[in-house]
Amino acid sequence: MTVSILVPSSLVREAEDKREATRKVGYVARAATVFRADRLVVFPDGEGERKWGGGFVETVLKYAATPPYLRKEVFGKRDELEYAGVLPPLRAVSRTGSESEGSGSLRQGIVTEVGPEGRVRVNCGLQHPISLVVPSNMTVGEGERVTVRISSRRPVRAKLMDDPLPGLTVRRMNLSAALDRDDAGVRIATSRYGEELSVARLDELVARTDRDGMTVAFGSPGRGLPEMFGIDPERLPAVESGAPSRFDLWLNTVPNQGSEVVRTEEAMFASLACLTLNSE
Repeated sequence: MTVSILVPSSLVREAEDKREATRKVGYVARAATVFRADRLVVFPDGEGERKWGGGFVETVLKYAATPPYLRKEVFGKRDELEYAGVLPPLRAVSRTGSESEGSGSLRQGIVTEVGPEGRVRVNCGLQHPISLVVPSNMTVGEGERVTVRISSRRPVRAKLMDDPLPGLTVRRMNLSAALDRDDAGVRIATSRYGEELSVARLDELVARTDRDGMTVAFGSPGRGLPEMFGIDPERLPAVESGAPSRFDLWLNTVPNQGSEVVRTEEAMFASLACLTLNSE
């Protein structure tokens, strides 16, 4: 079961400056982290972009989702990250697992050196890079990100894992490709013109998303999903063909909004708080 969040490349179209744009992107990353999203996808909305487009949004999201101990090594200095200091900390909860030798946390690491005899040095946030044996079924190179299970810090006991990187994954992808994934689950488009989410409706919906996972798409300020797809909002309940049919549901998750515009990051918090409730 996976949770994917889709946001447009026009996400920061109304930001007055780069500092404000960076902060807005940071709150999007924080919303995805708070509600344990597995994947955050930036899909193209070229017509809605202004000064900062998909490249800026993707870079800042990836930076925010990267553990602080790896950021300097991965990103160095980039123009897009001029105001990275205003990003809110994600403080993502470490994912844990157990095995015959005990339990430990999964962490991201980056390979800093490939040595002889099947060993590599990995920076995974400890005081110094550590030397690890590369499993026979893995091939890693310098600069590559890897998953490390740390079972003890004093003394250090850790090993490389052939597992997906823990934490939030950020990608840029076409909307159709994101919705056609085998693990897309329930595909939900959020819009003020969609079906109003009610307590009665939520019970059934949460049971589905809890079982199948979900992919939730959001619009940008002043440019919602219907406008991006060229849909008459009044036709939303009857849309059955074309790109919008890739969604299983069009939902209004803030049915009694008191502001004319609900910002993307606000819509994310409001929507995901409902959709990620426990089904029991």
